[in-house]
Parts: sequence; structure tokens; C-alpha cells
Amino acid sequence: MMSLFDDEQIMKSFIKSERHDTERAMAEQLIRKGKMTLEEIADCVSALSLDELKEIETEIMQLA
Repeated sequence: MMSLFDDEQIMKSFIKSERHDTERAMAEQLIRKGKMTLEEIADCVSALSLDELKEIETEIMQLA
């Protein structure tokens, strides 16, 4: 029974991580295009907070 619970928790964690990674990639693309404000992106990408988007923006600007 514990193994089943652990497997379920692992799967939920994996799915949550994958969703976060996918939404981060989408946010990065939107930031690079520069056509939306961070607030607008935050409305579209619910897994990331405005603070996280600001950090991503800073990372992108440092690489540019």
C-alpha cells in the first residue's frame, strides 16, 4: 500500500515539475518577443509568479 502511495506522489510531483518547465519555456519565449508585459504573461502562465517572471527576464537580459 505504501508503494502505491509513493508512486502516486512521485507521479504527481513529476507532472507538476513538467508543467512548470513547460510554462517557464513559454514565458521565456513571450519575454523574448517583448510584446506583452510581465503582468500579462503572469495572467497566461499561472504556474509562475510575477517575481519568477522578473527573475527570468533578468536572466534573459543578461544573456542578450
